Amino acid sequence: MEEVEVVVAHHERATLRVGDVFLKIDADQTRTDVEVEAMAMAPIPTPEVLWRKPPVLALAALPGTTLGRLGEPSTASPAAWAAARMLHDAPLPPWPGRSLDEIASLLDGECEWLVTSGVLPADLVTRNRRVAEAALRPWTPAFTHGDLQIAHVFIGGDEITGVIDWSEASQGDALYDLATLTLGHEEHLGDVVAGYGTDVDFDVIRAWWSLRSLLAVRWLVEHGFDQSSPGCEVDVLRSRM
Repeated sequence: MEEVEVVVAHHERATLRVGDVFLKIDADQTRTDVEVEAMAMAPIPTPEVLWRKPPVLALAALPGTTLGRLGEPSTASPAAWAAARMLHDAPLPPWPGRSLDEIASLLDGECEWLVTSGVLPADLVTRNRRVAEAALRPWTPAFTHGDLQIAHVFIGGDEITGVIDWSEASQGDALYDLATLTLGHEEHLGDVVAGYGTDVDFDVIRAWWSLRSLLAVRWLVEHGFDQSSPGCEVDVLRSRM
């Protein structure tokens, strides 16, 4: 009999694995709607939808291995890192992402909470808040994954075999995806940018590292994750000092 593996579980959603099937259970069916539609539109391989019976979505496992893990060196080739360029070749999804004003408001609120709660030192928050401001500029909307962590990208050799977890997909800044992909793996930024094939503002990438990390800490704390694990968000914030 195959065992049930808990891949991730928190108050909002859980993912279980049984053999080659992943069962995603989400309290918010809007996120699942986005995931299914985004996977159908994506210009790169995605998991096959086996069935859906709310609140459960069943997906087939992808071949290959993940591009890497936060806090651990990646053994993937430079060509594999560069292959992520294919993501933004798709037409825009019909639903919008967060506006600049929404992101700026979220950033202000999270920075205030981080300082008043004492979760992070004020100087660490202030410094990264200043760095993050470079990301708050107009951009040309692209089809973005929205949570393009290296653990969500599967590879076989130098090729991408698939990308998982599309519930945050929307119109957005392509550089945000590149920043998420290289979060905690700055040494591979050059590989990713070389594969992207256009002029990329490295200061904006660094700004998104700080901004994403500042926005993530409270969520991680409230959902029982260790935000200070090696290579994770607090490490990234400290590296900006």
